[in-house]
Amino acid sequence: MRKALMALAAVAGLLFATAAPANAYEPVNIVHTEHVQAGPYGMTIGFSTWPLKAQQSLDFTFIPDGGIEDKSGTLTMINPEGGKNRTQPLVRHPRKRDVWGLDVRSMPRPGEWTFHFTVNGPAGTGAGDLRALPVLEQPGPPMGLSWAISTLPLIGLVVLVVVAWRRTRGRLRGGELPAIG
Repeated sequence: MRKALMALAAVAGLLFATAAPANAYEPVNIVHTEHVQAGPYGMTIGFSTWPLKAQQSLDFTFIPDGGIEDKSGTLTMINPEGGKNRTQPLVRHPRKRDVWGLDVRSMPRPGEWTFHFTVNGPAGTGAGDLRALPVLEQPGPPMGLSWAISTLPLIGLVVLVVVAWRRTRGRLRGGELPAIG
């Protein structure tokens, strides 16, 4: 009994010792950067995936020269057709707290996007654009084909339920009584 308790305690100890590192957030790996001048402020934009593809999630980081401590800013994404998304404040990235960023975002459609920045800080207000940011076509099959393939199991389930219902319908009404012997 004592050996079993010791083995159980050892397993529990190993479980708790390895659980903490497993719960840690994955760091943001920046694989490509672009530089923008927003008035008196230089801004480095980092991407966790390059090249960008439509409907593919990635992280963006925005790092003004000198850090973010005494600065604030906004970001407006302008789509390839010229339509603007709502202006949003630049906030700390949830997994890289020393920079501004967007966590797990995707660009909804391909084309050349523009990021418009406004930065406020000790040197005043500055604005700048990252123009002609290329976003490629969505990876994988077209969306319609993906949805069509994903509904096949549902269609099979509906057919199975209808066939089973038709086979047992007469028994449910009392038309065929089971033999009792």
